[in-house]
Amino acid sequence: MSSEEAKRFKENVPEGRLKIGTHNGVFHCDELLACFMLQQLPQYATAQIVRSRDNKVLDQCDIVVDVGGTFDRERHRYDHHQGSFNETLNSLRPELNSPWNIRLSSAGLVYTYFGEEVLREVVKRKLGLELDADCLRAVYRKVYDGMISEIDAIDNGVPMFEGGEPQYNITSHLSARAGKFNPVWNEPEPPPEDMERFERAKAYVGQEFEDKVLYYVKSWWPARDIVRRALVNRLNVHESGAILELDQFCPWKEHLYELENEHDAVGQAKYVIYFNKENDWRIICVPKQSASFVCRKFLAKPWRGVRDEALATISGIEGATFCHQTGFIGGNVSRDGALRMAIASLEAPEE
Repeated sequence: MSSEEAKRFKENVPEGRLKIGTHNGVFHCDELLACFMLQQLPQYATAQIVRSRDNKVLDQCDIVVDVGGTFDRERHRYDHHQGSFNETLNSLRPELNSPWNIRLSSAGLVYTYFGEEVLREVVKRKLGLELDADCLRAVYRKVYDGMISEIDAIDNGVPMFEGGEPQYNITSHLSARAGKFNPVWNEPEPPPEDMERFERAKAYVGQEFEDKVLYYVKSWWPARDIVRRALVNRLNVHESGAILELDQFCPWKEHLYELENEHDAVGQAKYVIYFNKENDWRIICVPKQSASFVCRKFLAKPWRGVRDEALATISGIEGATFCHQTGFIGGNVSRDGALRMAIASLEAPEE
């Protein structure tokens, strides 16, 4: 470290203030989020972010992310670029029994070890709530699955699928949007330690992280009780137990798969009915996987792509309004009609 750089470091970071180290130059989504998450914790809330690739500077930091060539939890060194690093959430937290085997980025590393505490602090600060153990466990997994794993995969160059070329490219993901805060090739290059753009990008990424967390806590998690009631009461809807009725529409798919295991009902639910709005009840087929349109049993084949009076005539069910051309969703003006459509499809021959 040059004497000039050492002087700047001493002047810019007050003595006694904790320091979070990361690399300078072009920044990426993973270290932006890693730094943001750390600063949500009481111990790092007022920490100074130091951007450098000089090991003498980094050695003076209390915690270092995404630079330094070292992963050492005891020393709070969280880099993932070294060839010896192949850790995943599953390998570092085997007690979670998680399915995620994506190589971690610096964001994933920080989330692995500090994630629960970060979630508690964000929710306490934003909502004034204390998360119970079940909610915390579920939201921790959901945030990793719904955000952190994507950042890990993109930063490490993990392909979305094996073989072949993609038919389209997604350029609006968070990692791409965060990268746009960097200077473009033909504008003046700021000093490598310049913090203005970094701070703007960190706030942008942090806002999306907070939005995700708050959505899962306020909206996604409370839906679990609605799905549980529907599963417990399924035999009151139809003797087959294959048709669930939601008290109100909510995010239900992932909760259903987990609750089916708890209630020894794996694979039984084929359709979900719910009130959408006045004169509009919906029938949705339960997919085999949450993000899939391949369903356990589609709506009756002759109905697909048919609407209104024509559908009512073909189905023999009054009030039928539509059936999607793939058969994964349909509608009726009444609950009775929606239930009849679900029963008729349940009894229809397999394709």
